[in-house]
Amino acid sequence: MILQAQQLQGGYGASQVLFGVDLSIQAGQVVTVLGRNGMGKSTLLKTVLGLLPIRGGDVYFDGQKINGWTPDKIARAGIAIVPEGRHCFPNLTVKEHLTAFAANRNPKSTNTWTPEKVFEFFPRLLERQHNMGNQLSGGEQQMLAIGRALVTNPKLLILDEASEGLAPKIREEIWQCLDVLRAQGQTILIIDKYVERLMKLADHHIILEKGVVVWQGDSEALGADRSLWERYLGV
Repeated sequence: MILQAQQLQGGYGASQVLFGVDLSIQAGQVVTVLGRNGMGKSTLLKTVLGLLPIRGGDVYFDGQKINGWTPDKIARAGIAIVPEGRHCFPNLTVKEHLTAFAANRNPKSTNTWTPEKVFEFFPRLLERQHNMGNQLSGGEQQMLAIGRALVTNPKLLILDEASEGLAPKIREEIWQCLDVLRAQGQTILIIDKYVERLMKLADHHIILEKGVVVWQGDSEALGADRSLWERYLGV
């Protein structure tokens, strides 16, 4: 098991958001966390990543209990996130982004990501390698954010709203890249709203409602029960 959260509780100040969330991801799996806005998805990520304190329960990553770990220690252990909003550095070039973050946090992997390999994966970034982060389009910034995460060679790649705000054509390019990563055996956790596309990509889905896991299962089960979509996904 790469990631396991058991009865996780978390929130902000006096406000509790997560109420006993269970989450598990096996090596090579693609797992999604679904739900309407404000249901606790981002809070779950922040709690797992050490950005918010764990108020109850436990989180294990690659066999180690990581309760109380700082975000940088969790990142060095092998978790990389492509954050909502991308957060590319405006004063770094594309090449500098990839060079600065290069590491090998998954030495057992036979597929090592380097800046050069990212340029092969995203040819558009090669064309823009000398451009600053704030000189890129939204789609290019998203490719850079994914590439920046990949060059750390993570054991777990997390994508928070990976396709938000992108044109349909660029969005599909991102999905196709994730299809390739899955085929290569990359373990991935995704938060996104395009459920139909996620069903083609992911092995397992978890639905959050008001900080509680109300359903989980595979794509076939999710597609078969349209009442879940109406009740919890706002579709």
